[in-house]
Amino acid sequence: MTRKPVTGRRLSLAEREEIAVLFAAGQSRAQIGRVLGRDRSTIGRELTRNQSDPRPGRRVRRYRALHAQAQADARARRPQVRKLVGCDELAAFVVAGLQQDWSPRQIQGRLAEAFCDRPEMRVSHETIYQSLFVQTRGGLARELTGHLRTGRSLRKPRARARAEAASKTTGPIPGPIPISARPAEAADRAVPGHWEGDLIVGQDSKSAIGTLVERTTRFTILLHLPADHTAPTVRDAMIPAIQALPEHLRRSLAWDRGSEMALHRDITLATDLDIYFCDPHSPWQRGSNENTNGLLRQYFPKGSDLSIHTPHHLATIAAKLNSRPRQTLGWATPHEKLTELLNSPQNPPVATTT
Repeated sequence: MTRKPVTGRRLSLAEREEIAVLFAAGQSRAQIGRVLGRDRSTIGRELTRNQSDPRPGRRVRRYRALHAQAQADARARRPQVRKLVGCDELAAFVVAGLQQDWSPRQIQGRLAEAFCDRPEMRVSHETIYQSLFVQTRGGLARELTGHLRTGRSLRKPRARARAEAASKTTGPIPGPIPISARPAEAADRAVPGHWEGDLIVGQDSKSAIGTLVERTTRFTILLHLPADHTAPTVRDAMIPAIQALPEHLRRSLAWDRGSEMALHRDITLATDLDIYFCDPHSPWQRGSNENTNGLLRQYFPKGSDLSIHTPHHLATIAAKLNSRPRQTLGWATPHEKLTELLNSPQNPPVATTT
């Protein structure tokens, strides 16, 4: 087959007529793409979008060039009614999600799960961002930007600051067990009970909050450190938090080499939790914890005094974070996944800790 030169960014009526002939003849998307000089994905999207006999869950049965051209022309007309303006139910769901501090991507995923049989209740995360930041494409109040993790009123690219560990005060850790010695089962997240931990530090490193994240469910626990973040304070906060967990959720903890963990042996002795230490300047070895600490900065901005937050307030923020749908959990929430885990037949029902 002779490959034709591409005539433009969009498919023409002539190309659609050729697609109809070749598709009716049983040619594959790749074969049709080679004839037209188009990528196979372009042909696939065209056949899926503009089929004349659309049936959810079925393969494309019929494709007609004139019908496809009419559909493409209709989509190209401007101005169009914005999706969040034209559907009150969808807009209400998005607003409710933003008010719970869900990200646009989390809202998109949750919509797909909750309304799998209603295509009108779908919206992309980019549409939500555009509605928030570009008011000519609105439908959402600008004030809702305050619920986004960054809290910005303008949208602009910004690289996330790397590794607070570099600014931490570090000291000798007696008898640290390297993370390379951690059980292999912790790496694939198949077995729950393996945790990652760190501190988020406040203004001038004078205040801090401890964070613990379970690797399988991404469930988060916050440690109240009211006076300082020395080793005795961290030990005294961590022991009761770990002891409140069921035994099968106390398998291991990965931490960096900050001096706040100098009394790690006391913690292990009291909780039977094995503690492993990451390699220097290797925050990716605690990837789930690093990600969670980034999310927590929405509530605990850098440069702020973290000692003002009460245990009740920390519990409220942890509950809020644990109620956010996560893409990596199939848009379930950490709380839902942990509850499912604790109530599984092999484990007795246990109240979750926040």
